[in-house]
Amino acid sequence: MFSDLPVILSSGMFDLPWWGYVLSTLALTHVTIASVTIYLHRHQSHHALELHPIASHFFRFWLWLTTGIVTKEWASIHRKHHAKCETTDDPHSPQILGIRKVLLEGAELYRKEARNPETLEKYGRHTPDDWLEHNLYSRHSMLGIMLMLIIDLLMFGAIGMTVWAVQMAWIPVTAAGIINGAGHYWGYRNFQPADASTNLLPWGILIGGEELHNNHHTYIGSAKLSCKWYEFDIGWLYIRCLEILGLAEVKKVAPKVRLDNAKTECDVDTVRAVLANRYEVLAKYAKLLQRTYLEEIAQLKQRIPDLGKLDIKRAKHWLQIEVDKLNEREKLKLGLVIQTCQNLNIVYTLRQDLVAIWHRSTATKEQMVKELEDWCHRAEASGIEALQKFSRRLRCYA
Repeated sequence: MFSDLPVILSSGMFDLPWWGYVLSTLALTHVTIASVTIYLHRHQSHHALELHPIASHFFRFWLWLTTGIVTKEWASIHRKHHAKCETTDDPHSPQILGIRKVLLEGAELYRKEARNPETLEKYGRHTPDDWLEHNLYSRHSMLGIMLMLIIDLLMFGAIGMTVWAVQMAWIPVTAAGIINGAGHYWGYRNFQPADASTNLLPWGILIGGEELHNNHHTYIGSAKLSCKWYEFDIGWLYIRCLEILGLAEVKKVAPKVRLDNAKTECDVDTVRAVLANRYEVLAKYAKLLQRTYLEEIAQLKQRIPDLGKLDIKRAKHWLQIEVDKLNEREKLKLGLVIQTCQNLNIVYTLRQDLVAIWHRSTATKEQMVKELEDWCHRAEASGIEALQKFSRRLRCYA
């Protein structure tokens, strides 16, 4: 047996063509990203689903082999990211630290935050606290990685070192770099949460569905990350398969918008639906008002020399976020825009007033119904066609 060991280590147990090694590497890394998105992210960090002990222990063991990630550390850092998103306390915001740093040094930012005992104490509750976690996974996190190296060498021979290297780089590059960096910097947005999260691609395959980052930041507790018909979340597909096998139970998914076109006035159901879908409401507001924004700003740039260097995209962005998210220079620019153009002033003011309605936590449902109905009357009396269309749609939420 031992005499055959040099042969095994040189050629490996499996003699594959070059594309076989590529496919094997992709398969191994895909199991890892599936473990991250299903176990660490959706199950441990957000409790969007429950996992059977068999599935849970498999994911923990596989992550120990392929990443050395400690569950409590990962969940703590991710929860803090949501709690402090796009602030100086966010562990990995490209809006604060710069896109280059998060893309290239995402793994180091993770390790730095993992050494913060306050983060682990405050955000690490309800993570594994059993014998295996204390005596194996947390205590010997590097042992699993070394064991994976031996397994790769035995299976693939010398090229197993390359397979192992790709496995070790996969999560630092895709999760710590691309998702945490590009997912808050580039891409498209279905919704308008307070942060800068984006969807990188509508087909979540290579990164397990985590590409749909804007959707996730909008509905944090949802086990399903896809929201539009053209989006595909392969992590959700795996969760549904686990459900069929009795290995998972979904606890929460994002609410679906339902419209009753027969409604002509706001009621309690309207308020409930608007509150549940408030980010979708703001996204629809931005979409319907997009042409109004562009036309009004373009006219302003022709009339006012001081706005000649104003980037239209930036001005449109300022009109769609809360004023406390702007710096002083942006506030001055925005003030000049809305003071000069009556229609933009109306559009901006009504947006801020709509957001204020669902921020009034002390208001009764009856008060909120009245405020929402009053808002609709103001929108319809504005004379702006896009606002009138949005108001009529808002009344139909059910």
